[in-house]
Amino acid sequence: MAKHFNKRVPEKLEDFIMMGETAVETAEELLKEADNFDVENVSVPISAVSLLAPIASPPKILCLGLNYRDHAAETNSRIPDEPIIFMKPHTAIVGPNQKIIKPKFVNELDYEGELAIVIGETAKNIPATEAKEHIFGYTILNDVSARDFQFKDGQWTRGKSFDTFAPIGPCLTTENQLNTADLSIRTWVNDELRQNGTTRNMVFDVSQIVHQLSRIMTLEPCDIIATGTPAGVGFAMKSKKYLQDGNTVRIEIEGIGELENTVEEQ
Repeated sequence: MAKHFNKRVPEKLEDFIMMGETAVETAEELLKEADNFDVENVSVPISAVSLLAPIASPPKILCLGLNYRDHAAETNSRIPDEPIIFMKPHTAIVGPNQKIIKPKFVNELDYEGELAIVIGETAKNIPATEAKEHIFGYTILNDVSARDFQFKDGQWTRGKSFDTFAPIGPCLTTENQLNTADLSIRTWVNDELRQNGTTRNMVFDVSQIVHQLSRIMTLEPCDIIATGTPAGVGFAMKSKKYLQDGNTVRIEIEGIGELENTVEEQ
């Protein structure tokens, strides 16, 4: 459709993000100019494709711990004064409907439904009031965790970094399309609703997160920041409920969609 209207839009989403505001403006102009026939002519039924991770190889995946008041409460943890930060490797990324691989030696596999920020412009020492100018958009991330390794180590890198432990998708919603102040976040395991929270319960909101992280390190286009999870994780339940072979995890965030993945033990 871009060629039809003599517009330039990158084929890869990463390149689209790197173009910044120009790419978004061009895409919005195309949608305004196109009629229903133009859209239908270039459309493909969702049933005919397999969605991949919207960003497959980000420069960094940054994650926040204990960033929801209800999650801190269910784990008997103190609400942090500053963001608790850890990282995942990009090799942990999988897309919608791809498998979460549970190694046989992992006994305590858990889920964490999270709103994820995707950085659009380089950010360093950014005040909170300007943070959203550096955000391209948002997606869903499942911060899959091997709790037995996480708690054994006393730090979180190993338990959070297995291959397939960062499902993301199904799409990116641009920053100007979404108000993140009070978004519903819900997670089901099979048909059981486990998490039913809202971003209103965040300790540090989206703007504060970008501000705080940019004071520590340079944020780059396509960086992904997972903003923490609400209450309802498996290890915090009175009768712990860890993920098992064949379980399906479905995360829904208002304004973005649903991310679904099935666990496979190998």
